[in-house]
Amino acid sequence: MKRILVTGSEGQLGKCLQKISGNFESMSFKFLDAQSLDITNTKNINSVFQSKDYEYCINCAAYTNVEQAERTPEKAFAVNAYGVNNIAIACKNNNVVLIHISTDYVFDGKKEEGYLTTDLPNPINQYGMSKLAGENYIMKVLEKYFIIRTSWLYSEFGKNFYKTILSKAKAGDDLIIPDDQTGCPTDANNLSFYILGLIKNESRSYGIHHFTDGKALTWYGFAKRILKENNLEGKVKLDKAKNYRTFAARPRNSVLKAVNYQDRD
Repeated sequence: MKRILVTGSEGQLGKCLQKISGNFESMSFKFLDAQSLDITNTKNINSVFQSKDYEYCINCAAYTNVEQAERTPEKAFAVNAYGVNNIAIACKNNNVVLIHISTDYVFDGKKEEGYLTTDLPNPINQYGMSKLAGENYIMKVLEKYFIIRTSWLYSEFGKNFYKTILSKAKAGDDLIIPDDQTGCPTDANNLSFYILGLIKNESRSYGIHHFTDGKALTWYGFAKRILKENNLEGKVKLDKAKNYRTFAARPRNSVLKAVNYQDRD
């Protein structure tokens, strides 16, 4: 029986992992939310890790508010960088394999084609910088780790673009969606199966992985797909936003290609 600790269990990925965990009979899970395990608190972390002999830690804990991270970057770095360092050290001290979730926002979006794991990161906002710092801490501390970069997560849980568009469409609201960013929408359920598949198969392909659902879309294109999937196409007004601006800079192209590697110079 593989013993697995999951942090940040009340986020959408954590909830998806909880939903499918029953399909993996060879695994025993401990799901802890931010109140039960604060990854910025080393005493809390050490207590949790020493309470049971875990083999894997899936770190879903993260500060994900991209806009607010620009205003209060110290909060983003506290969780996404220093908190991740705390988890990495605990994994090293307890011989635990870390599976950490990262983001497409570690890239600047200037590349025309999709990003490989071998491409040099260059984040353009505080959120991306904090996530990249977390990656770097992991690579300095650990040898056995999986850093899984993903993008544009959605699911039936929490707040996400898919649910927002569907809710607005069902309410009959007009939709004005930007068309100047391209990425790969990813169902958090599919990512959950990928993560647990790594554990089930006892993968030793350590290093950085890219995982998405593979289809590159703009936010406008994704909204159009959502309407089509729910038989709402043509029933609400969908327009492209003009001169859409956000406080945080965002990569124009953040398409991830699924190629894995272990070491980065």
